[in-house]
Amino acid sequence: MKLDVFRRLAVKAAAGVFIFAGLMMMDPQESMAAARTEVQTRSSYMVTIEAPSVDVYTYKSKDSKTVGQVKRGQTYEVLKKEQDGWVQIRMGNREGYISAAGNASLVEKNRQTVDSGARQRREVVEFALQFLGGEYKYGGTDPNKGVDCSGFTRYVMKYGVSVEIPHSSTGQAACGTEVSEEEMQPGDLIFYSSPFGRINHVAMYAGNGQVVHASTEETGIKLSPYNYREPVKIRSGMIHPSEKDDFIGPYIGK
Repeated sequence: MKLDVFRRLAVKAAAGVFIFAGLMMMDPQESMAAARTEVQTRSSYMVTIEAPSVDVYTYKSKDSKTVGQVKRGQTYEVLKKEQDGWVQIRMGNREGYISAAGNASLVEKNRQTVDSGARQRREVVEFALQFLGGEYKYGGTDPNKGVDCSGFTRYVMKYGVSVEIPHSSTGQAACGTEVSEEEMQPGDLIFYSSPFGRINHVAMYAGNGQVVHASTEETGIKLSPYNYREPVKIRSGMIHPSEKDDFIGPYIGK
């Protein structure tokens, strides 16, 4: 009993060392690039009327029909910004064009959102890394008790991002969409084969040229270069971002 407890504590300690080593190996520039990928900025414009009054037209021409008039100090959302000084604005449930040159000022507003797909990829890798140093066990399904390669990736996908995949490397190799090494992203699954061409191992790409995987009984769950063996297939698209980005908040300026 005491020996088993000691072994578990040793595994946890080893996991902490491996996680720290894994973080130290991460390229700071890649980490910054990943952060920039997660947080995206989208620009929009608002227009404030400065002239006493400005006519609103159905088209960007004073020869077109007027649909209303806007007054000094009023602010409207810009739907379209034309190169000739005309802007399309929204007035309640109506839309129209005004000549902004000399009549109104435009302010660019940037909206920051989180790319939920990039965030989920980061989260699933972080979830996987907590098991570094864990035990390899053929047929195992739980990295807390011992797990094999496909059991590990299945557990991480299921409990990390709520995605169900089969408990076999060949079955997982049929999931998602095939991508190239140049296109792979953190959270993608990389597959390796026997000398006879049969897929017999799977790992998760962790970024910075590394995979996290349940390797062997001798080494357990570890980090390795993604090409420590020649990859035969890479599958992506199993992590589904939410339909809407998570809104962080607006800020003004470039």
